[in-house]
Amino acid sequence: MAALQHEAHLLVVDDDPRIRQMLTRYFEDEGYTVASASDGNEMRARLRQQNFDAILLDLVLPGGADGLDLAREIRTTSDVPIMMLTGRDDVVDRIVGLEIGADDYIAKPFHLREVHARLKSILRRRQAPARSAEPAAEDIIRFEGWRLNISRRQVLDPQGQDVGLTTGEFEMLTALVRNAGRVLTREVLMDLTRGRDLEAFDRTIDAQIVRLRRKIETDPKKPQFIKAVRGVGYVFTGKLD
Repeated sequence: MAALQHEAHLLVVDDDPRIRQMLTRYFEDEGYTVASASDGNEMRARLRQQNFDAILLDLVLPGGADGLDLAREIRTTSDVPIMMLTGRDDVVDRIVGLEIGADDYIAKPFHLREVHARLKSILRRRQAPARSAEPAAEDIIRFEGWRLNISRRQVLDPQGQDVGLTTGEFEMLTALVRNAGRVLTREVLMDLTRGRDLEAFDRTIDAQIVRLRRKIETDPKKPQFIKAVRGVGYVFTGKLD
């Protein structure tokens, strides 16, 4: 993890200069490279200048666009991990944040060590290194022309095109494919994809399934791979090669 930490480049977006300074100092001391922004305009400028490994994004921001708006905007062009920060521990905000593609959500006041632990978990899932230049056969799962490369965290469609998935979408697809033919409840899916204690919101799982279907199904309204089992959960019905 030390190498991963030193390579990670973070963007902190918060209108409170004390929060920005606190997070910047803490993560720089931990070996990260950190940039900061106070609002959406500064965030966009930073994103145009360089790429980041993760964004710590405040929910309440000045300038007309809040954190949810900005997270939604980011997701239209990037799958960079997003950790939402907020002073409002509101369940609805948390659900919406996760639905639009945020990787995690933490309420203020927070402990810096907890933020760090959650960030490391996100980066570990996203940046898990391949064990070799040519992944072992068991690291790649094939289904109906698709290739799910676990070690490289990559999904290729039947034409060989890379399909960009967020961290949550990749974990969801991996959990379903590894349990092909088995009906998984929403609670089980939450455990398999989050790897930590978090309330299992049905809407969060359903919204993530909807986004995943849009990316891998020919007709998301008539899915062939990920099917719902009424009152239970979801099952992957694609044929493994």
